[in-house]
Amino acid sequence: MSKILLIEDEAAIRRVLGKILSEESSTYSVEEAEDGITGLEKIKQSDYDLVICDIKMPKMDGVELLEAVKKIKPEIPIVMISGHGDMETAIYAMKLGAFDFISKPPDLNRLLNTVRNALDKKQLVVENKALKKKIGKNFEMIGESDAISQIKDMIEKVAPTEARVLITGPNGTGKELVAHWLHEKSERSGAPLIEVNCAAIPSELIESELFGHVKGAFTSAVRDRAGKFEAADKGTLFLDEIGDMSLSAQAKVLRALQENKIARVGDEKEIKVDVRVVAATNKDLKLEIAEGRFREDLYHRLAVILVKVPALNDRRDDIPLLVDYFASKIADEQGNAPKSFSSEAIKLLQEYDWTGNIRELRNVVERLIILGGTEISESDVRLFASK
Repeated sequence: MSKILLIEDEAAIRRVLGKILSEESSTYSVEEAEDGITGLEKIKQSDYDLVICDIKMPKMDGVELLEAVKKIKPEIPIVMISGHGDMETAIYAMKLGAFDFISKPPDLNRLLNTVRNALDKKQLVVENKALKKKIGKNFEMIGESDAISQIKDMIEKVAPTEARVLITGPNGTGKELVAHWLHEKSERSGAPLIEVNCAAIPSELIESELFGHVKGAFTSAVRDRAGKFEAADKGTLFLDEIGDMSLSAQAKVLRALQENKIARVGDEKEIKVDVRVVAATNKDLKLEIAEGRFREDLYHRLAVILVKVPALNDRRDDIPLLVDYFASKIADEQGNAPKSFSSEAIKLLQEYDWTGNIRELRNVVERLIILGGTEISESDVRLFASK
């Protein structure tokens, strides 16, 4: 049920609009307020999916109400109703964040279309918030070691800037996690984070994946297709395993970073993009440069800030926290109560050589929870965690 608040000082107009909305859909619940002050009190006390508000009203006009609501509940879409003489005010209201404005007398189809669009937007905002909350849980940064504390401090300093970041470290250490936190704590967090695994895409397709293509650019290009740079516009592009990118693609990425422009494969038309690039690699790019497999000029474009993620063997003090986190997460996924680990089991896990890093530890914890006893013991670790 979508809750709509109709704020209008003219009783006749309130009745007509309320009847139109109620008859349009049984899922609309319409409440009324005769002036801005009453409407604002209702908004403070209840949650609405949409507010329809007249501009000219006694006590508090629609613009004043709009400004007040945007401060306390900015996610609520507000549709302004204006007389023909109020057009300048209506345009000003749009600049303040109104979803739309409708002239009096309202056109029925225009009103209903605007209401549907506004409610769709509200639903999208709710879904995005839930998704971001879910993403946040999936990308928590667990650990209190000096190395992890330093990375957290660096993220806090670097994320709000536009500086490009190069994340290095062995496989399975959590480089993707660092990229997510850089995006979530940045000014671009409201826009998408687009991920590209450069090692997973064949070299002959990487340029199309990044920059898009036009129909007929190559045999399988049956239609125009936007690339990841366009998808990440106003947001962040995460180039994972960039050390595996072909030299020709590297040249195009360098140009995109220099000029903030791209061209789709098979097209000469340039497209402006506003993208922050974060890259990651498990390779020694200095060695790759020396052996001619990576462009030095691209390296310097990417490595404005360097973040080195340590191997798990270099942060063994974090293993108890990580085991507890994974045990709780796996229990939630399986719908079971979390199992505890004995101190002896934890100590033994801290002594292992974790060549697969965090990813390997997570797999071992899951295996122990499935195969071990009610409390994971040292003997369970010796029996089921062996490699």
